Amino acid sequence: MAKINFSEVVEQICDKDSRYAPDAYHFVQEGLNHTLKSLKRGGQHAHRHVSGQELLSGLREFALKEYGPMSKAVLNEWGIKATDDFGQVVFNLVNSGVLGKNETDSPSDFKNVFTFDDAFVKPFVPRNITSVRKSTSAKTKKRTSSGSKKNKAGSV
Repeated sequence: MAKINFSEVVEQICDKDSRYAPDAYHFVQEGLNHTLKSLKRGGQHAHRHVSGQELLSGLREFALKEYGPMSKAVLNEWGIKATDDFGQVVFNLVNSGVLGKNETDSPSDFKNVFTFDDAFVKPFVPRNITSVRKSTSAKTKKRTSSGSKKNKAGSV
């Protein structure tokens, strides 16, 4: 059996379905490998099936590792704006024979699992953002009020 050339398959998929950039498919493939490794399901004879939830968790972790605070922007640039999009990419690969599935796997496994803001933005928001804003605001007020006193006293 001839080995599948992943890049050629992705090119064919993108010719039929242009919603997602080729990089999205390469990311999912690398993210799947990352997920299998983190679940310790690598190797030729190991059980390699992962659920949609497991894959999404692995893709999230992989994106944060690879792109950090830019994860959401990078994924959005490739057309991936929600977990449903990951499911579409996965099932485009399944329908092309690159990935396998079992009888219970479905694109709906990827529907609304998490929001991209929760997954890719929140980890980088400072925890005490409200206290930072309050203290910055208080310092600004203090400088403004003390500065206006000096101006009144020093004006001619």
